[in-house]
Amino acid sequence: MTALARFRQAQLEEGKVKERRPFLASECNELPKAEKWRRQIIGEISKKVAQIQNAGLGEFRIRDLNDEINKLLREKGHWEVRIRELGGPDYARIGPKMLDHEGKEVPGNRGYKYFGAAKDLPGVRELFEKEPLPPPRKTRAELMKSIDAEYYGYRDEDDGILEPLEQEHEKKVIAEAVEKWKMEREARLARGDEEEEEEENIYAVNEDESDEEGGKEKDGEEGQQKFIAHVPVPTQQEIEEALVRRKKMELLQKYASETLMAQSEEAKRLLGL
Repeated sequence: MTALARFRQAQLEEGKVKERRPFLASECNELPKAEKWRRQIIGEISKKVAQIQNAGLGEFRIRDLNDEINKLLREKGHWEVRIRELGGPDYARIGPKMLDHEGKEVPGNRGYKYFGAAKDLPGVRELFEKEPLPPPRKTRAELMKSIDAEYYGYRDEDDGILEPLEQEHEKKVIAEAVEKWKMEREARLARGDEEEEEEENIYAVNEDESDEEGGKEKDGEEGQQKFIAHVPVPTQQEIEEALVRRKKMELLQKYASETLMAQSEEAKRLLGL
């Protein structure tokens, strides 16, 4: 306000006592006065919202202004409720929302709003940053596209590195096992244990072993071990006769009628064949 405007306002208010706004809205019982105090609060909010747009005021001044604006907004709500109680209009439903919409609420903190430069204060800016959306989940079909033989380990040896390493490790393990067996054998001999029996040949067969199941002995070449068959082995002649009988039956089933087959079976039965 300029000096002339302040002088003019002082002239108009001469002889008048400036009425103060009640601390509680419930203390006002006149509808015109209640609407007057509501308009006064809206004017104060407008001034402070205009001031808080200046980011050069400093962090502490901006925080104080933001707190004062929120306090005035709550007070305006109390006067609107009182006006409705006194029979006036419902400003909460039909009134303009410009001042309220200029503020921005923090998610999860309903009621308190940040105006102007207060939205860029340290610690406040992070509250308004939205969390990045999680990556979309892949469907089963998309996951199966990347599954091949290599996924199951069938191509692990194709790199030319794993197989030589396995062979080298195998040789090392075998050599260690042989060395351990030799050391144990030498230790037993050094203790004076009985002479070790030669390892039994599991393929050897005693000459006096009889063939209980009627198997025939197979003679090998000179100097080779003899083996005994413990199951009946058919001769070449028996195999040929069985093949001939099978062939005859197949031909009979293919070309002979059922009557002829029955007569043949009857004749064999009578002859005792």
